[in-house]
Amino acid sequence: MWQHQKSLGQRETVMDTIIRFFLEKRIIAAILLIVLVIYGLSVIPFDLNTGIMREPVAVDAIPDIGENQQIVFVAWPGRSPKDVDNQITYPLTVSLMGIPGVSTIRASSMFGFSSIYIIFNEKVDFYWSRSRILEKLASIRGNLPEGVTPALGPDATALGQVFWYTVEGKGFDLHELRSVQDWNIKFALQAVEGVAEVGSVGGMVREYQIDIDPETLRVYNITIPELVKTVKESNLDVGAGTIEINRAEYVIRGIGFIKSLDDLKNSVIKSVNGVGITIGNIARVTSGPATRRGALDKEGAEVVGGVVVTRFGANPLEVIGKVKHKISEIAPGLPEKKLADGSLSRVKIVPFYDRTKLIGETLQTLQDALSQQITITILVVIVMLLHLSSSLLISGLLPLAVLMTFIAMKIFDVGANLMSLAGIAIAIGTMVDMGIILCENILSHLEKDANTDIPAKESIFNAASEVGSAVITAVSTTVVSFLPVFVMTGAEGKLFSPLAWTKTFALISSLFIALVLIPVAATLIFRKKSASRDLRFVAMLISGIILAFFQTTVGIILIFAGLTGIFYKRIPQRIRNFADKWSPVIFAVAATLYLTHIWMPLGYGYGYIMNLIAVIITAGSVLGFFRLFLVYYGRMLAWFLDHKGAFAVIPFLVVLFGLNVWLGFARINGWVPAMLAKTGLSSELITDSWVWRKGISLFPGLGREFMPPLDEGSFLFMPTTMPHASVAECIDVIRKQDMAIKGIPEVESVVGKIGRVDSPLDPAPISMIETVISYRAEYSEPDPETGLRKRQWRDHIKSADDIWKEILHASAVPGTTSAPKLQPIAARLVMLQTGIRAPMGIQITGPDTESVEKLGFALEKELKQIESIDASTVSADRIVGKPYIEIEIDREAAARYGIKVNDLQNVIEISLGGKQLSQTFEGRERYGIRLRFARELRDNPELIKNIPVATPDKKFIPLGDLTTISFVKGPQVLKSENTFPVGYVIFDKMPEYAETDVVEAADAFLQARIAEGALKLPANSSFKFIGNYQNQVRSEKKLMVVLPLSLLIIFLILYLEFASVSVTFLVFTGIGVAWAGGFIMIWLYSQAWFLNFSLFGIHFRELLNMQAMNLSIAVWVGFIALFGIASDDGVVMASYLDSSFKKNDPDNVKQIREAVLEAGERRIRPCLMTTATTILALLPVLTSTGRGADVMIPMAVPTFGGMCIELLTLFVVPVGYCWYRELQLKFKGRSESSEPFVPQQ
Repeated sequence: MWQHQKSLGQRETVMDTIIRFFLEKRIIAAILLIVLVIYGLSVIPFDLNTGIMREPVAVDAIPDIGENQQIVFVAWPGRSPKDVDNQITYPLTVSLMGIPGVSTIRASSMFGFSSIYIIFNEKVDFYWSRSRILEKLASIRGNLPEGVTPALGPDATALGQVFWYTVEGKGFDLHELRSVQDWNIKFALQAVEGVAEVGSVGGMVREYQIDIDPETLRVYNITIPELVKTVKESNLDVGAGTIEINRAEYVIRGIGFIKSLDDLKNSVIKSVNGVGITIGNIARVTSGPATRRGALDKEGAEVVGGVVVTRFGANPLEVIGKVKHKISEIAPGLPEKKLADGSLSRVKIVPFYDRTKLIGETLQTLQDALSQQITITILVVIVMLLHLSSSLLISGLLPLAVLMTFIAMKIFDVGANLMSLAGIAIAIGTMVDMGIILCENILSHLEKDANTDIPAKESIFNAASEVGSAVITAVSTTVVSFLPVFVMTGAEGKLFSPLAWTKTFALISSLFIALVLIPVAATLIFRKKSASRDLRFVAMLISGIILAFFQTTVGIILIFAGLTGIFYKRIPQRIRNFADKWSPVIFAVAATLYLTHIWMPLGYGYGYIMNLIAVIITAGSVLGFFRLFLVYYGRMLAWFLDHKGAFAVIPFLVVLFGLNVWLGFARINGWVPAMLAKTGLSSELITDSWVWRKGISLFPGLGREFMPPLDEGSFLFMPTTMPHASVAECIDVIRKQDMAIKGIPEVESVVGKIGRVDSPLDPAPISMIETVISYRAEYSEPDPETGLRKRQWRDHIKSADDIWKEILHASAVPGTTSAPKLQPIAARLVMLQTGIRAPMGIQITGPDTESVEKLGFALEKELKQIESIDASTVSADRIVGKPYIEIEIDREAAARYGIKVNDLQNVIEISLGGKQLSQTFEGRERYGIRLRFARELRDNPELIKNIPVATPDKKFIPLGDLTTISFVKGPQVLKSENTFPVGYVIFDKMPEYAETDVVEAADAFLQARIAEGALKLPANSSFKFIGNYQNQVRSEKKLMVVLPLSLLIIFLILYLEFASVSVTFLVFTGIGVAWAGGFIMIWLYSQAWFLNFSLFGIHFRELLNMQAMNLSIAVWVGFIALFGIASDDGVVMASYLDSSFKKNDPDNVKQIREAVLEAGERRIRPCLMTTATTILALLPVLTSTGRGADVMIPMAVPTFGGMCIELLTLFVVPVGYCWYRELQLKFKGRSESSEPFVPQQ
């Protein structure tokens, strides 16, 4: 039993009981530590080659933020969009709308197929919705045309298109490669676990073609129905049961399947005078390409390709890995042929889009950030504490907390992606704060109890118990601050909830380690003379082994230090004295050298020495400033305590500055001219003044957007051709574009697609171009010999935006539109959410397609006039732009000849479009048999008129005598939403404008034009803006409600800690000041003069990635993270002030100020350390240029700015507390000392 227990009247809390239990049962803590480390290493998403069997958390680049969507796909070959819409899309949409949980149904009717997208509410289970759809489809098949069967699409979304490849082989024709893809590669890859579908695109699909000549039909007196019957009856096997021979049973088969062209040619149609008339006698039978609605081009050459789609909920990284393994298995068995020069050519699979690269680069960026943050934290703690043992103890908390976070992610099924790992990255500074506060207090208690008989274990317990409540409160406020993120819905909820979860996991993990494991470790490391020295270094050795998995170099140093300590007594005394004195410095230098190695903030082009100097200057200046602040803090606080009124002006001005940045000068100060106007004076006296105009110029307010774009390392270029363009014309266009784009030196590969992949996930018309453009990284991989990286971009190419401009310039081909800037994942997401191929657009609803198109053209014209919109990207759907040849039956003429309408339609269908009558069975391969007229007999209207139609008595009448043939314009695609016709106008913004501001300006402009009468809407027509703007508006409305609620809950938590409204309010002011600091930093980032200088060729704005920043959801998440940690220092400071005043109970102003000054000086060191670690830990994020940095930086900037201004709260809380206590004293009527307050030296 411990000799010294808590004083009487102080009841032990649950937290105290937990701390005491683990201090007494240290073996349990040790076992728990080992279990956490092993389990954590088994689920960590980074492959650290530990040898431990791994079941890592699911990994992807970003969360899937697409709609909860299912696809119903209906093929009706050869049918026009009008027929498809009337007979399939509309009746299906009406029926499917009755399924429970359906939110919206979007549909597209195109040539030969219908795609229906059923969007369910977010709470509806993905596979439950599929079963409901199947039930509905089974009940409505009788309402569809004969032979039409609706099918449910794959259990995946377009975002699951994670792996695209081409099938190549020298000497192989396009139809050979397509057959290899369709019958070998496709099925092999589709068998991989986690793959929902493998789609084929490009090349030529082989089919058997029977090209008939109408004159020959007349000669042999054969009708088309007879020919159709012959083909169908010539391609079948039969079974004839079994027979028994010699007591053995034999199965009887009649073999009759067509296996070759000769089989088809020799099929008999009829017999004339005992002589059989075969198909070969009256038609040309060949093997040729089927009609295609898609093609693939690679850098100017047509190719065959495929796309692998992952199943919903599958781990993309794991699935891609299995796909690559399968490719390596089947590659040796792919077909090969001998070329003319005698060499062998084998078919090979060549990836051109592999999301593994993006996932790997994103993970690497975050892994680097975590490593850099952990190393910086070690450096800060060593420099600020100058106590090696405690520094190492605090630093050991981080990797263990990260491992525990991954364990929680595995248990709660939170995938590892940019957002979830960013949650850990922005939590690093807060995570270490708890260890700093706890260790600093343990050191203080051990120093205080050094000359007493209190055991070290009890001193540690008392220290942990003293600050435990404040630490729990600080963590609680941070967790609660993320309540707005947890309640987000839609795309923003899916995007940021992983971040909120991982940050919460990280904080709870670090809290557990701080209150459970650190006190136990402290009993081994912090000792009195009687304690065992070896245990201290054993703990250091164990910490080094754990840390080595994350930071190899630092871990090795710790292992070396632990081994040195264990054998310390054998080291000569002179060396021991030197080590004791200089070990913190040695470790700080080692940490600095290693930090430079993994950070390289200036970039690889400047070499290690320059980067080392930059790290020393950056870390040294920040830490030096904090050391000076620590030294002069007492004097500054004493002055502020004597001049409270003057001091109060500073935080007030900071908050006012932040408000002007956020909302704009005019909005914040608009009351001034308004009040002037009420007095009868002209408000223009204010609004026309230089001050007012300058204020508006400096503080226009922050622009708003949904999300900063993630740089994926590739573009998806999506222009369109004119609707009337043929397949051949589109292929010619894409060939020219791809060759031109490939000529750009920064471009690595170009693969373009027209039309669609053979998949329900890709309902694209042939006029739509999708070109995947991969560009080179700015710097190459390190040279194996020199280690240097070579810059791969030309001098005038500074960013990916410059490469995009080059692409737009090179790809300008007459007859095509421009395209908004898109990337593969971003494009899939926006198409999933809105159905358009742009981040911004207008959806038009009308009574018919003509009205929709007319309004679309009018809106296109108006949008091009708006300054903030890039006019070249404005494009309205050309709905009624496809040329049709309509053959209208003259029913009276048909009746005169006794020809039925159905028979006449069959002749039109078969002779012109051709009809697949059957298919061949060649092993595992299947090829269609198509019957049609020869091309030269049907490729112009005059020839169409001469097509013979057989009467019942086998006379032949020209088609022109039975029909009227005309040219009309018709739709290329018919789109609808909830059964109503819709069309779209897409556009993109100019670079310097924010998305939401652009949409609001466009909406205001269009409404004004409508009010003027310049823009007229057709009857029953309407329009609305869609795209990322919708997500921004929805999330903004949610934040307006939940953010104040979150702040209120934080206030209540603080109140429960202090039981005083006044003290709680003082602590709460830290949030307001830090919030203003965040906005000020965003404003500084947008100011061209801020840090606009170069030193040794290093431009500081480029170094810190400084550019204008809009108020996006990512920025708001950064503020939410700031809200949680902004009050932490205030909690620590106010907690000590409260306990100090309870103990001493000062009864005059002088004593109050002395007590406040003593408390401030007592708690300033841990507060400064927490602020320093948070600020410096964010520097690697702010200077990061890796994949994903463009999303992390906007989240980090508000926190960075808020924590820079957080130093002010280190005065706000004590000054405010002193003011509060003095007022309290005054109202109680106690005596006041008239002596001036002089701080004790």
